[in-house]
Amino acid sequence: MEPTIARREPVSYEDLLVRNWRVSRLVSLGIPEPLAEAHAGHIDWHHIARIIQRGCPPLLALRIVC
Repeated sequence: MEPTIARREPVSYEDLLVRNWRVSRLVSLGIPEPLAEAHAGHIDWHHIARIIQRGCPPLLALRIVC
């Protein structure tokens, strides 16, 4: 059996802008940049923002949402 090679879809410029914006929002909420970059594509930053605004520490909020 032949090995399977994972292929990724090309990322558009607009997608990169949105991802970078999400990373910046997460960082502004107190999430360390490496974690923000790792999670920006699959979490709702609004949800994290609401949890943090209620007094939850940023890293715990990230853990709750993930």
